[in-house]
Amino acid sequence: MSVAKPRPPLPPGPFLVVGLARSGEAAALSLRTRGAEVIGCDAGDAGSPALAAAAQRLSEAGVEVHLNASGDALAARAGTLIKSPGVAQDAPAIRAARRRRLPVFGELELAWRLLPNEFVAVTGTNGKTTTTEWIGHIHREASRPVAVAGNVGTAVSSLVGRLAADTTVVCEASSFQLEDTRDFAPEAAVILNLSPDHLDRHGSFDAYVAAKLRLFVNQGNHDLAVAPAGLEVKDLGGCARRVTFGCAPDAELAERAGYLWWSEQPLIAVQEIALPGAHNRQNAMAAAAVCLARGLDREAVAAGLRRFAGVRHRLEPIAVSDGVAWVNDSKATNVASTLVALQALDGGIRLIAGGRGKRQDFSPLAAPVAERCTAVYLIGEAASELAEALAAAGVPLHQAGDLEHAVSAARAAAKPKETVLLSPACASYDQYPDFEARGEHFRALAGGS
Repeated sequence: MSVAKPRPPLPPGPFLVVGLARSGEAAALSLRTRGAEVIGCDAGDAGSPALAAAAQRLSEAGVEVHLNASGDALAARAGTLIKSPGVAQDAPAIRAARRRRLPVFGELELAWRLLPNEFVAVTGTNGKTTTTEWIGHIHREASRPVAVAGNVGTAVSSLVGRLAADTTVVCEASSFQLEDTRDFAPEAAVILNLSPDHLDRHGSFDAYVAAKLRLFVNQGNHDLAVAPAGLEVKDLGGCARRVTFGCAPDAELAERAGYLWWSEQPLIAVQEIALPGAHNRQNAMAAAAVCLARGLDREAVAAGLRRFAGVRHRLEPIAVSDGVAWVNDSKATNVASTLVALQALDGGIRLIAGGRGKRQDFSPLAAPVAERCTAVYLIGEAASELAEALAAAGVPLHQAGDLEHAVSAARAAAKPKETVLLSPACASYDQYPDFEARGEHFRALAGGS
């Protein structure tokens, strides 16, 4: 296990926190517990129950709260701006702060500066949540204190002041979070894969990759960088020790002859890995590599690979009714994730897809839909775009509009041994606040417990 490095100090306040959803609220509260002067603003409607509740909690903690406010005028009163990941780079408050040459960084950077704990950070296009939770599970198998946070749901800054010094923080780091870092340098960093995603936010695949690689650029000689063998990136950046995983003969954590190998010794048979599918073998290898390279016990790592139960909203079986299986893959917010889902299940799939697009090319879905789906039910803003891309698949396409109508139509048509799969390939923000809310609605409609 590595030792946490000294952190750079916080720049001066007052602190303007822009965006008061989960991350922003946690950032503001963590600063208030240190006695800092904090101003919070959100452009959202004060009539939103969730935002109103957050504003009430913040006000009670001594934060000056402004709703229905862009925050550009407030920047004149700030010494530092803390940006929530959902806030765009060209938002008025961000532009105003940069014009004034104020330090601007995100909630992840803030949390890392305030937490004197070892950080293991995980990024990639797909598999981040599963791998992050899997690493946490392995730590618990090894009886090592661990806190799992970040893009998985718990804001990292909410852990400030709550952890023992020997607790490892395992955090999922999105491209939105990473593009807002300045000095962030986790003691261990893992990248799983890279494929086009969030192009509506980043503008290009190159910019998206650059945001992801910020995970590594500040790492030093005593840090650890874990990546798949053959990752198509010339240089991760930084100076960390490199460890690779995959099927390549020179990978430190390798799959060969039906086993995962570490230090030239078999670790576990592939068929023993708790979660099925080639994508989960990659996730398991990444989790095992970062744990073994940091000195966790081999037997505990092997046990963790065998016993992990998976995560909600990612290829999650939720019900079997009249012989029809219902699977919640709401976390599939891009094409690559939905491709994984289609390959992971047997044929006879009734796919529910759609939502808010991200300037993605949906055409790669056509071939697996033709091969594995009996029908597709399209929802949300991207429904027409998906219909055009899937027309060549030759399967029935139903314009359902929303999830409730899609589930009703799929239930009426589904036959025993078929699967109704929610795997949207799109963001949820046109109809839901997040993919979790979409998945929970699907669970309720499908009759899952």
